[in-house]
Formats: sequence, structure tokens, C-alpha cells
Amino acid sequence: MKQFMDENFLLDTPTAQDLYHNHAAKMPIIDYHCHLVPKMVADDHKFRSITELWLGGDHYKWRAMRTNGVDEKYCTGTDTSDWEKFEKWAETVPYTFRNPLYHWTHLELKTAFGITKQLSPKTAREIFDECNEKLLQPEFTARGLMRKYNVECVCTTDDPIDDLRYHKATRESGFEIKMIPAWRPDKAMNIEKPDFADYMKKLSEVSGVEVDSYKHMVDALQKRHDFFTENGCKLSDHGIEEFYDEEYTDSQIETIFSKALRGLQLSIHEVRQYKHAFLKDCAVMDYEAGWTQQYHYGAIRDNNTLMYNQLGADTGFDSIGEFNTARAMSHFLNELNMTKQLTRTILYTLNPCANEVIATMLGNFQDGSEPGKIQFGSGWWFNDQLDGMTKQMNALSTLGLLSRFVGMLTDSRSFLSYPRHEYFRRLLCNLLGSDVEKGLLPNDTEILGRMVEDISYNNAKRYFKFY
Repeated sequence: MKQFMDENFLLDTPTAQDLYHNHAAKMPIIDYHCHLVPKMVADDHKFRSITELWLGGDHYKWRAMRTNGVDEKYCTGTDTSDWEKFEKWAETVPYTFRNPLYHWTHLELKTAFGITKQLSPKTAREIFDECNEKLLQPEFTARGLMRKYNVECVCTTDDPIDDLRYHKATRESGFEIKMIPAWRPDKAMNIEKPDFADYMKKLSEVSGVEVDSYKHMVDALQKRHDFFTENGCKLSDHGIEEFYDEEYTDSQIETIFSKALRGLQLSIHEVRQYKHAFLKDCAVMDYEAGWTQQYHYGAIRDNNTLMYNQLGADTGFDSIGEFNTARAMSHFLNELNMTKQLTRTILYTLNPCANEVIATMLGNFQDGSEPGKIQFGSGWWFNDQLDGMTKQMNALSTLGLLSRFVGMLTDSRSFLSYPRHEYFRRLLCNLLGSDVEKGLLPNDTEILGRMVEDISYNNAKRYFKFY
């Protein structure tokens, strides 16, 4: 019986162990999609407790706690202490067997704090006190933790109206780890939301362009896009339920935009027409700036709001919906490809049934201009666990080139989430090592070692052209 989470955790063969310990483990981290708070990096935030560091903003843990019958006041409440919240999390942890939270929790305790005990109600107070004592040390600040995990670069997720002051302050402070903004214009895309008109007013104020038409909104976004470029931005990200393929004319989009500014109800068809036009215009901006564009699709957001229920959605989670989404994705990418305006692109899906669709779609638009120009993003959100990441890499391996994959990202708000890169790298090495041991791959240490180092780090560094 193997010991839980020993040095060869997830590494089932000698080849896998060699690949991880001698190749993957030493590579720096480029975390090209995260949700860190830039102010915390700029201020080198000092955490008051492990609860703030670990549970603050962590919706994964909150979901597990709620599922375990924990009252909301211990998740997001303001009238409970840090210890009370931590205690409730510790009570929940033993119920997370086979959930990735169990592995993440103990990887984070081990790699950050050197704690190898399993968290439970019996060990909760001891672990709480030990973590809090260590958090008083300078190497456990926001920047200290980034150094501890050998982070080289992070890309935050930023709204077009953000002034990027904390990115500038971090850059000017001389901090050796790069923090790069990433453009996330979802609020300008989500025309069906009740706060859309108010957001346009804010965009007007920040850009200096009076946003009274769709054309002027694009002009305002272009000014902000240029501002982001000046501040080191090299990539965009869009959170979409699906891709859109509704035909439209410029006059139709102007009419739709005018109705939204006046607070009038839009039809589902009008919303989809607008989003199609919006995403296309954003993609052209990205191409002209030499950015990479990312599309996270398949998430059904705002499930419990009246607005969502009024509009409805084709989520694409049945076979017909997924087929339609695939066609729309293909048409959207082809629109850009036909005008030679398709930039580097990463596609992420929350629906593992779409893995083969995306892995196949990549090959339709690779143009030989650079390795892996169109990427299949790593297992995302609820898929960034053993099964989800394995399925994603298997689909990519079968239908594309795993060797050109840009690898893992945290997609997290936490400074303790970097072990997710380790988790991914161990899994990658285990997949390759198992194939070698089965005779499915040659035992060529030079090729395999280089492949692991490339997927862990080198491919991302070359692909994003951050520096």
C-alpha cells in the first residue's frame, strides 16, 4: 500500500517518477489565467490568518461546505470569526474524499507550510495555530508565497475600465515576478444584463468617448485596448455560454444597442446577434495588437436570477446543442480566418463531452505560422481534477499534438493555488510514464524530458510572448 501523498504521489512508475523529479518539478510557473487581486500583489498583502488566505473568496470550498450542511454564515458571513469558519472547513474536509479538494487541501498544507497531517476536527486547532504562526513570517506574504512556488509570471483578469494602477505600482516597485493584466470585456458583451447601460456610462467616462452608439462603444473599447497594451497586456479572455452564429447587419446591431441603452427588453435572437458582433470586433482588436484570445465556454452562469430565467439559453449541454455550438465555433473562427485576422486562440470547455470537438477543431485552423497556434485549454473549473485533466490530455494527444500544449493555469483567487501546477505536472508525467512502461512510447529520456519541460513551462513562455 502506497503512503498518502508521499514524494511519488500520482507517479505510478519509475519512468513517471524520473520525469517529474528531474524535469517537471524544477520548471518555473507561468500562471497565464488567474483571478488574483492585483492590489494584494502591489501591497505585498499580509494575511491575518489561514482563513483569510485559504477560505476568502474560495467558492470551491464554500460549495463543499454548503453541501455538507454548513450554514452560510461560516462561508461568506461577516458575524463569524476566522476560527469558526476554519473549524467548519476542517469538519468538511474528511467528507471530501475523492473530491479534488482533498488533494488540493493537503498539497497546499504540505508545500506552503510543511504540514503533513491530515486536516480534520481533531487536528484543526493545531493546524490553524501553526499556519497562523508561520503567516507572521515575511516569506508568507502575497509576494513571498509567489516566490516560494517559483512563480515567474501571473496574468490577472481585468475589466476594460480598470485603471491598472496596481499593475503599474507592482512593476515600478521592482518586484521580480511579472504581473500582467488580461482583458476581460464580459460586462460590455452582456447586453442583456440590467446594469449594461450603467456600465456604458462608466466606459464613456474612462475612455473619453461618448458611448451613444455601438460604433462609439467599439471606439471606446479600442482606446482601452490600446491602454492595456501600453501596460503590458498580451491576452484577452471571454466567459461565454456558447459561440454565436446569428447573422447581422451593422444597422441591426446599432438598433439593438440603442434599445439596450434605453432599457428596452431584447429578444434572445437580438442578444445573440449582438454577442456575435461584439466577439468578432474584439477578436479583430486582439489580432491587430498581436494578443492571444481565450474563450471559456459552457458555463451556465447566474442560475438563480430572474434575468437568466427570462432570457433562457441554449446551453449546448445536449448532443444537438453541442453540435450547434461546434458549428457556431467553426463559423466564428472561419470568419476571422478568411480575413486573415485569427490570432492565437485558446478554447476551454466546461463540458467534457466537447473535448473531441475542440481537439478536432484546432486542426481546422492551424496555419503553420507557429507551433500550436490554436490551443485546447486545460481542464477548466470543475474539470481541473484528475479525471477532467486526463480526458482533456487524452483527447488532445489523440487528435492533436500534446507536445505543443501550453499547459496548466490556476484560474484561482488564492495565493495558495500554485500546487495545482504540481498536480497537473505529476499527472502529465504519470500519463507519459505509463505509456513508456506499457511499450506504447519509447524510453527516450531526452525527448520525453524535453516534452515535459515544454508543457510545464517552455511552450507557454514561447507562445504568449510576455517577455
